[in-house]
Amino acid sequence: MRYIVISAAAAAGLSLAAFGVLAAESQKASAPGPAPAPAAAAPQATHIGACDKPGGMGLSRIVEIDTTGGPGFGFEHFKQYDFLADKEIVLTFDDGPWPENTPAILKALADNCLKATFFEIGEHATWHPEITKRVIAAGMTVGTHTWSHKDLAKNPYASDIELAKQEIEMGISAVHQAADAPIAPFFRFPSLQHPPQLLSYLGERNIGVFSTDIDSFDFKIHKPEQVIHSVMSKLEKHGKGIILMHDFQKGTAEAIPELLRQLKAGGYKVVHLVPHQPVTTLPKYDEMVMQQDKLSSNNTRPASSVFHTIGEYKGSPAPAAPSND
Repeated sequence: MRYIVISAAAAAGLSLAAFGVLAAESQKASAPGPAPAPAAAAPQATHIGACDKPGGMGLSRIVEIDTTGGPGFGFEHFKQYDFLADKEIVLTFDDGPWPENTPAILKALADNCLKATFFEIGEHATWHPEITKRVIAAGMTVGTHTWSHKDLAKNPYASDIELAKQEIEMGISAVHQAADAPIAPFFRFPSLQHPPQLLSYLGERNIGVFSTDIDSFDFKIHKPEQVIHSVMSKLEKHGKGIILMHDFQKGTAEAIPELLRQLKAGGYKVVHLVPHQPVTTLPKYDEMVMQQDKLSSNNTRPASSVFHTIGEYKGSPAPAAPSND
């Protein structure tokens, strides 16, 4: 498995020399094997301009991920690769795209000159392709999160690897079709369950797997202030990390502006992840997604021409039922 991360220069003046280029090659333990080839020279770092938004946070670095061999990231499950310095964070959002919530998060990020990674569900992308396109247009990185958010460690997927592959691949094809643009070979398993056979499969597909360092648990806690406290308290303990949130959750969308303010006040720096190359979809699963879309091929008229209210109760409220107390 090969892994290379290239860090771009930060607006604050951090250089490539400060962060270096990380590289690892898997080798057989039984024999030394031939000497590894010299690492390729790092490309010239890209300058990140200062944020032009009042009070905006701005990006610190851009990190390019080479997903050859399917490397895993996020210390909750994968301990090998650590590309973040102290106080550096990566913002990630699962389960979108979703009306109102995803656009609200995009606005908060734009107001701070920030970028994030969105792991989209295939079905959601087919329902709301216009939002997926907005995410792409905003310069975000888009990865995938299966077709319909199934836990692939449970049956029937655990006992049928072909069905599990279909759930992964249809998600990739659906998001790619909704985006109408290249997307990243970045994948996050639902419920952060990582069946070994599927990790091997993603390695063969050269798709990187993302766990997390900081789980906001915003799928359990829904008040904005609770989401903020969850993230900030865990960051205070760990000092850095990949943050997992959900743009499906309204409380998270409402929390983001204040969360970003507190992150900036706390001296945290946002790192944006980009892929070395886009994911390649497989024709078999592209066709499956298109077949799903054909089921709604008759739904081409505007909603206002399909249904409208022709009767509505305007009288006084119905009398209350008599009490049995």
